[in-house]
Amino acid sequence: MRIGLFDSGIGGFTVLKKAIELCPNNSFIYLADTARLPYGVKTTNEIMKFAEEISSWFNCQNIDAFLVACNTTNAIALEVLKNNLDAPVFDLIGSVASTIQESRVGVLATPSTVKTKAYTNAILEFKPKTFVIEQPCPEFVPMIEMDKINFNDITDVATDYLQPLLKQKIHSLILGCSHYPLITPSLTEILPSSVKLIDPAEALSLKLKLFVDSKTSNYLKKKKLVDLKFYVTSNLKDFPNKAKHWLNVFPEVNLVSLQKKGWVS
Repeated sequence: MRIGLFDSGIGGFTVLKKAIELCPNNSFIYLADTARLPYGVKTTNEIMKFAEEISSWFNCQNIDAFLVACNTTNAIALEVLKNNLDAPVFDLIGSVASTIQESRVGVLATPSTVKTKAYTNAILEFKPKTFVIEQPCPEFVPMIEMDKINFNDITDVATDYLQPLLKQKIHSLILGCSHYPLITPSLTEILPSSVKLIDPAEALSLKLKLFVDSKTSNYLKKKKLVDLKFYVTSNLKDFPNKAKHWLNVFPEVNLVSLQKKGWVS
């Protein structure tokens, strides 16, 4: 199967990695809209326009399934993607919301995601009595994308972000941006051991696996092969090194424009 996924940058690597672990015998097409990074401070209208362009591009890639690996787009423009795409859509927020068991939940996310209260609303649909507190984290994505994951710097910033959540005695913490699992070591250092760290990519990947297994023969399930294609909208030279660092692959990366029609994969 051909599975498409996108993010504004390298954050979607955390989703891609989980998806490959559970569905290794498939082709994955990863699009990073690096020209407009970060998404987390963009307006609703901008994100909806990006979603239209991204879905149009993926409709030309002959995909069988689509993963929304960007939480901000998930929160603001999920319906745009579902309405525009010709393939089934699997999203982070909807996938993880139904799995939450704790009664006091914290969410770290981008400012644009927090503004929508998408995580709060999705969790309350399944568990109406859950206390949910969302914290915007505008500094994380730029730091991660610029490779400034200095342990002390990240820890200082993360401590400030986590303080309001810990004051509310949260039982679990959702990483509501696909970039954030890349700084899990720093977050774990600050969090009490009693707080469960939740990566929505795990729930999304499980949903994808159920779908793939229902469509794939037992022979193909046993092949354990994976085919990866990477596309970016800018910073073509930097991206292979980032993929090598986070995914342990050094891929060929292609430059595309999301404003053009008639794309070729």
